[in-house]
Amino acid sequence: MNTRIKQLQTYMDGNGIEAMLITSPKHVYYLTGFATDPHERFLGLLVPRGDEAFLLVPALDLEAAQSASAVTKIYTHADTDDAYAVLGKLLPKGIRRLGVEKEHLSVVRFEALAAAVGEAEYADIGLPLREMRAVKTPEEAARMRGAVRLVENVLREGVAMVKPGVTEIELVAELEYRMKKLGAQGPSFDTLVLAGAKSAMPHGAPDGTAVREGEFLLFDLGVFADGYASDITRTFAVGEITSDMKRIYGAVLDGNLRAIEAIRPGISFGSLDRAARESIAAAGYGPQFNHRLGHGLGLDIHEYPSIHGNNEELVREGMTFTVEPGIYVPGVGGVRIEDDVLVTADGVEVLTSFPKGLTVIGQGRMDAGSLTD
Repeated sequence: MNTRIKQLQTYMDGNGIEAMLITSPKHVYYLTGFATDPHERFLGLLVPRGDEAFLLVPALDLEAAQSASAVTKIYTHADTDDAYAVLGKLLPKGIRRLGVEKEHLSVVRFEALAAAVGEAEYADIGLPLREMRAVKTPEEAARMRGAVRLVENVLREGVAMVKPGVTEIELVAELEYRMKKLGAQGPSFDTLVLAGAKSAMPHGAPDGTAVREGEFLLFDLGVFADGYASDITRTFAVGEITSDMKRIYGAVLDGNLRAIEAIRPGISFGSLDRAARESIAAAGYGPQFNHRLGHGLGLDIHEYPSIHGNNEELVREGMTFTVEPGIYVPGVGGVRIEDDVLVTADGVEVLTSFPKGLTVIGQGRMDAGSLTD
């Protein structure tokens, strides 16, 4: 039985849980190595206390599960079956306390599960799963490095295509084509390319807006590769920009560097956010930094921890998260600089290596010079 399932069974022993039902496809993959999107069909990993775990998968996924899963006991249900009735027959008898992922279960699915299980108490098992996933193994860190390298190659190719007149949505299409071409499973979120004043919208939607000289151009993109996510943001100058825009960029870069310099095991997440925020506020742009410093990433693009000023939980070795301060000035534009980091025993490894100095782009190439080091 694999180590992760054993960890869950130890948690069950200490918390009076007789069995756990894992229904999130990401967690099924994390615990078994079997990845699938079941769509509307039922997928579940049942982990009994002190006994062998088993999978219940759609019949059409049986061969893939047998090939990939570390769990060898696998049952199926057909499209004509009531999957919950099938599950009810497979469950250990007399379960009084069942662990479930409450955040993942819809009301409809919970009601169907409760009808199959019968009278029982339901315990949320989000915490032990979150804690396990928060600290990455060396293998997971290696996969994340690969995802970062891939997205940086995509960004490099995308930047080379920038010239005045190209539209945001054209650049998005080219970037996402290159993701697949270079080996990604796909984007880890909706790719953002935001030009000019639209770069002041942290979650703006790319459209037919054209790139123009004298403006910012913001790229925010990531990929899933080998099961793990990457996430990077870089902001460029298209041609010459104003001195005020250069000051905005410099303030964001300083905030990014100060937060990264502070990362080490034992420091609070809140202090990292404050390190960047205080730097940006000192430059006169405090109100324009209007979101948290970053978020965890791994199997998901957004996962625990949340890096904000009120989070006094402590950084641990092996955690991976983003550092992405920004300044957003309506009518002018915005700057965000985002890196992915891995906490090491004595500090931090910055996984992203794409240059951060404010760089002039346009005419289909990256200019040899930059406005800052």
